Amino acid sequence: MIKKPIMRDDTSSLKLLGKTGSDYPSRVDPDILETFPNRFSGRDYQVVMVTEEFTSLCPVTGQPDYGTIEVRYIPDKECLESKSLKFYLFSYRQEPTFMETVVNRILDDLVTRCSPRKMTVTGRFRARGGISIDVTADYVRG
Repeated sequence: MIKKPIMRDDTSSLKLLGKTGSDYPSRVDPDILETFPNRFSGRDYQVVMVTEEFTSLCPVTGQPDYGTIEVRYIPDKECLESKSLKFYLFSYRQEPTFMETVVNRILDDLVTRCSPRKMTVTGRFRARGGISIDVTADYVRG
């Protein structure tokens, strides 16, 4: 029987993963986002990351908007590191922004950071005033 060598992921550039403590950011900063090399860039596969604890602020009333953010993407050469995504999404807690804006902004920042083949960001926001809002933004490399 031939033993395959163990393949190890390159984590040398990651700063947040493995760091103890949680020094959460107080403002939105896309530079928080970290990536690692995609060892399987020759094939299409989908990565899905979901948080049900997203919060931002209504820019008019200052009231919190609570929701779920789902990121679906087909990576190319880089994959998003999940802890950095968590910190990035957390940074919106004090950000006054409309739901439509925040979903598109998240998509733009993530696409800039990891250059995926395809990405969809969906925000499912809890009802305020009796209306819940779902926002979906797509990117497909052309």
